[in-house]
Amino acid sequence: MKKLSSSYLGDLRISSLHVNSGTKIETDAPVDNNGKGTRFSPTDLLATAYLNCMITIIGIYCDQNGISFAGCEGDVEKIMTDKPRRIGGLNIFLDLSSNKWSEKERRRIENAAKACPVAMSVSKDIIININFKY
Repeated sequence: MKKLSSSYLGDLRISSLHVNSGTKIETDAPVDNNGKGTRFSPTDLLATAYLNCMITIIGIYCDQNGISFAGCEGDVEKIMTDKPRRIGGLNIFLDLSSNKWSEKERRRIENAAKACPVAMSVSKDIIININFKY
């Protein structure tokens, strides 16, 4: 069974469907690449996926290890490069200050987050800077 489906809407917009849940998202090309910039771009989704995957893995790690996870706020800045046009870097900030973890727990959680599936799937040519705030 397929899990994702996409359809071109015109004007560089695409509608994508998560078949199992029925959830839809639309993308738009960014203004600097001939689009209107009114939706997430495909590269925005990759940057968001990286951030969200890290937070998800933190939650999973905490659940599996009996560690309280009070919450996390995060931001990601996407840095584009040209020739070829691609994501050249991501600056990721995770505010974990609402959690009362020991130094040992922090190190283990950070290592788990840095090894999330999206991190393991993107090009090693992308420069990833991660800042954890406690």
